[in-house]
Amino acid sequence: MEDYNASQIQILEGLKAVRKVPGMYIGSTDDRGLHHLIYEVVDNSIDESAAGYCSNISITLEKDGWIVIEDDGRGVPVDLHPKYNRPALEIVLTELHSGAKFDKKVYKITGGLHGVGVHVVNALSSKLIALVKKNSDVYYEIFREGIPVDSMINVPRDQLSRVPDADVASTEINLSPEHGFIVKFQPDSKIFETTQVSYSVVLARLRELSFLNPQITITIDDRRTGKHEILHHEGGLTEFVSYLGEGYSSVHKEPISYREDFQESIVEFAFQYNTGTTEIMQSFVNNINTIDGGTHVAGFRSGLSRAIQDYAKSNNMIKGVEAINGDDVREGLVSVLHVKIHQPQFEGQTKSKLGNANVRGIVQSVTEKFMKQYMDSFPHVAETIVKRVIAAAMAREASRKARDLVRRKSALESGGLPGILADCSSSDPEKSELFIVEGNSAGGSAKQARNREFQAILPLRGKILNVEKANDLKSLSNEIIKNLITALGTNVKDDLDPEKLRYRKIIIMTDADVDGAHIRTLLLTFFYRYCRPLVQSGNIFFAQPPLFRIQKGDKVRYVYTEEERESAEKEMGQNFITQRFKGLGEMNPEQLWETTMDPETRRVVQVTVDDTAEADRLFSILMGEKVEPRKRFIEENAREVKNLDL
Repeated sequence: MEDYNASQIQILEGLKAVRKVPGMYIGSTDDRGLHHLIYEVVDNSIDESAAGYCSNISITLEKDGWIVIEDDGRGVPVDLHPKYNRPALEIVLTELHSGAKFDKKVYKITGGLHGVGVHVVNALSSKLIALVKKNSDVYYEIFREGIPVDSMINVPRDQLSRVPDADVASTEINLSPEHGFIVKFQPDSKIFETTQVSYSVVLARLRELSFLNPQITITIDDRRTGKHEILHHEGGLTEFVSYLGEGYSSVHKEPISYREDFQESIVEFAFQYNTGTTEIMQSFVNNINTIDGGTHVAGFRSGLSRAIQDYAKSNNMIKGVEAINGDDVREGLVSVLHVKIHQPQFEGQTKSKLGNANVRGIVQSVTEKFMKQYMDSFPHVAETIVKRVIAAAMAREASRKARDLVRRKSALESGGLPGILADCSSSDPEKSELFIVEGNSAGGSAKQARNREFQAILPLRGKILNVEKANDLKSLSNEIIKNLITALGTNVKDDLDPEKLRYRKIIIMTDADVDGAHIRTLLLTFFYRYCRPLVQSGNIFFAQPPLFRIQKGDKVRYVYTEEERESAEKEMGQNFITQRFKGLGEMNPEQLWETTMDPETRRVVQVTVDDTAEADRLFSILMGEKVEPRKRFIEENAREVKNLDL
């Protein structure tokens, strides 16, 4: 703009900034951001519980889109603020960076130090009602798009159903105590891509919180479907570890757990070793899931490794291997770490990684000291753990040869690519796609159908190995896996370098049948266990080939579900022909391109990870060694399998 001047400078006051750039505050406006609204409100209730004032939280998903969250905490203050002469309730809901969490006297432990929690929920809701229970009275205020509709109103509790606003009058008070806080809101459809809350996603987060806070009871009620769950886990982190490791056989009977108040911090952890080859770890700071770890995780791992290494050396148990390292200590380890500190420093508003430098030393000291005392007190358990770690070290030394072989054969170091790979001509990863295709027949058709400029084809010859049941040596010696790793160019696990990925989109393209679903799951297991950053970065996709081709004269439609087929056939009227595709190989190249590979017309599903704890658990159950948990899971979820979006 040639006339760029001071008049173009905007100042967004109040919550307008949140509505203008919501992603800055909640990460995104897709379903993740939508669910983040619920977590912001629930986290406030959890903070009340941590302060000793809340025992129950209820979450209700109403049929008409309302979300209601209630707790039996102290409730937000409703008196006038001495400086601003407005009710504290209104200030908390309309002013960014307001609240009591900056005051150490009110909340010693909290995850919400950015001061944007419930304000953001208010700003991004088409309508929000805040209600505070104080003895026999209810104080409430109504907001639209973050703006107060009127002043705060006080009514006797038994008169609430008679107030003029129908949404207020219909609000149910589920918890019996005479004090508490209720937030009732409707996410704004003008802001969010979807306002359909997922019961399973919310349940997973609430289950996490119930493990981390054994003193609290959380109830979730989905009135859209009738689903209902009451969550209460008195066993805390010990129960959490058992839950995460359900798919494997443990090598010592009970999880080991410990909690210590250290200076102004609390360090709590539980862990158990199993016969699997994968580490499953969940870490938290003030109830916030730090999916990217941080200083507390580094401290725990270092303390555990040092204690086990020192015990093994002092008892002359290191035999058959040169040494044991941190990787060996973590193999087959299921652990949960929860650290509570007054001023956590997270990287970004999404709080995925802890940055406090001093926390590493605190956690390492607590972990190492406890483990040395524990191992001296329970030598039979210590011996079992050390033997497990040494077995991992022996497997590591053996698998190192397999990893070195993969590294030597990688495309970027030797220039060699798998002979079965039909590569694309583009050398720009951002523009390139890799289709992993089931079988030679479909692979041949895909090679003819593709755009050679940016689409590469890697056909699978047989089913990929289930890496959940195999160690690194067996997995990395598998020909299909070696070809796949070489084509990707990134290497795997700790050696993985996402910057070396040769294709930004990796599309798994299998038949729409049971075998195709199994191959898809095996591939996803490999990616999650060996290339997890690629899954977390959204590089993995599932192609969705059509199930039917319906033709009447010159008019042709491809449909992807039975419901779509029925609708399409009704539209066609009579004299149409319906063809069901049993597999990708039945399509000619033109059909495969048009329906499944053309970026302009295809359907693909991006694989994302909303809950790493539940993902780890499900992989261990569905792909692990124990049959009983898998059988139980299938029996409990058989009715919902048809609705799973693969």
